[in-house]
Amino acid sequence: MFRPKRWDFWTWVTAAVYLFLLAFIVYPLFSLLFNSFFNDKGAFSLENYGHFLKLKYYYGSLWNSLKVSGLATVFAILVGVPLAYVTTRYDIKGKGLIRILVIMSLLSPPFIGAYSWILMLGNNGFITRFLHEIGIPFKSVYGWKGIVFVFTLQFYPHIFLYVSGALRTIDTSLEEAAESLGRSAFHRLMTITLPLIFPTLSAGALMVFMASFADFGTPMLLGQGFKVLPILAYEQFISEMGGNPAMASTLSVILIVCSTAILFLQRYVVSRKNYTMTGMRTPKVQQLKTLPKWILTCCALLVACVSMIPQATVIVTSFIKTKGPVFHPGFSLNSYKEILFRVPKAIAHTYTFSLISIVIMIVMGMLVAYVLVRRKSKITAMLDGIIMIPYVMPGTVLGISLIIAFNKPPLILTGTWVILVIAYVIRKLPYTIRSSTAILHQLDKSVEEASISLGVPPMKTFFKTTGRMMAPGVMSGGILSWVTTINELSSTVVLYTGATATISVSIYSEVFTANYGTGAALASILSATTLISLLIANKLSKKGLQL
Repeated sequence: MFRPKRWDFWTWVTAAVYLFLLAFIVYPLFSLLFNSFFNDKGAFSLENYGHFLKLKYYYGSLWNSLKVSGLATVFAILVGVPLAYVTTRYDIKGKGLIRILVIMSLLSPPFIGAYSWILMLGNNGFITRFLHEIGIPFKSVYGWKGIVFVFTLQFYPHIFLYVSGALRTIDTSLEEAAESLGRSAFHRLMTITLPLIFPTLSAGALMVFMASFADFGTPMLLGQGFKVLPILAYEQFISEMGGNPAMASTLSVILIVCSTAILFLQRYVVSRKNYTMTGMRTPKVQQLKTLPKWILTCCALLVACVSMIPQATVIVTSFIKTKGPVFHPGFSLNSYKEILFRVPKAIAHTYTFSLISIVIMIVMGMLVAYVLVRRKSKITAMLDGIIMIPYVMPGTVLGISLIIAFNKPPLILTGTWVILVIAYVIRKLPYTIRSSTAILHQLDKSVEEASISLGVPPMKTFFKTTGRMMAPGVMSGGILSWVTTINELSSTVVLYTGATATISVSIYSEVFTANYGTGAALASILSATTLISLLIANKLSKKGLQL
């Protein structure tokens, strides 16, 4: 077969990635959009969109989603910004511990946090019972307020991590100038520091909003009739009465449009001003007197520890004796014995599917990152844009789109483990590629050029030289993607069958059937895996720094 000389290895990589993205992102997305224009009788119509605009049952769910996501973002900023400022600007104790606790709380799935707060503050939670016994009226954590509460504790680490990084690199010249003019510390913070880091702060806020807007598990567990858009789309698609896939497609399209609009709004607001700094004078850590130091340390630790309460609650309750939904005094390993007897395949599926997914993500991430960074063109720019589409696609929407696209010939993937792996790869690939491109930007191109000048082909140069230099950083980022993959619920709950259930789906099922002991045991396995993965990622990142 004749092959043009200009089609080198990287051209084939670009073509293969385009084919993958067109098959599993663009085609399902267009199938979803096409399906939304047909009514339940199969006729072409705008009836579904008309129903959404007319019926409060539908448009009310959009308002509910925007309400809980917006409030969660505001409260996450109110928690994350002060915590980031205190830990970066003052010499408080235990900074490393605080950071680990915050990251751990971020990497655990939101639905585990919701489940834990149900155990504590649910209708029959132990804190709820205690409050009633001492005469304090407290209903429960259920409802939209509980959803906002859980989202805030779950997602404020996004704000903390983004703002911490920005505060460490900010140029302090303007702050010092304001101080010399007699401005108070609070005035400097509000008028200079926060405006300077606004792009970073808004990026963190966008992450919180997107995560809250797309989340399925927490509103499903805590809502009790409070419908948000992902839940409504799921219920319309998978219903005991036969469902309405066309309406589910319509709701999914609206979810994507809203997510995209929020993304472009954030970018528009940031682009209106110039936030460039020299970065020549980074801030110094201020030394505090003993009393203020301990006060700030205790406050920071309190916030970090409160966000870790769900994980601690899950682990403790997994060892408590249970009979059905009721906990009894004493400790036991019966919950772990029961899950090993009842759902061993779900545990095996979780690690198998996630491992396959992460291998694909790492290999694709490194190859695509090289194409984007070293082979810049209009074609690769378009490739970059397509890769970011899953960034604005909630998991339930992705699951629905894949089922609509691949539940009929020529390619039937619905009900197989393959469709789960594809969903995981598509969901997490943008993050793996972003971490890979960041590392590649830091590597000197002259090393590759020297290798190629010595007669080593470009493909061999990448795998023997560039790839090895990228590996530690890419692996640490890949492990973080692995953690979010094993915890994935929103796409899994749409795509799984009884033969492909995972731990996250099993926890969801156990909680809904009031088997709290086994649910806690399964959640503890995920929490332990998250901690071990985080430690491994931390070790790999340190090795990467040494390179």
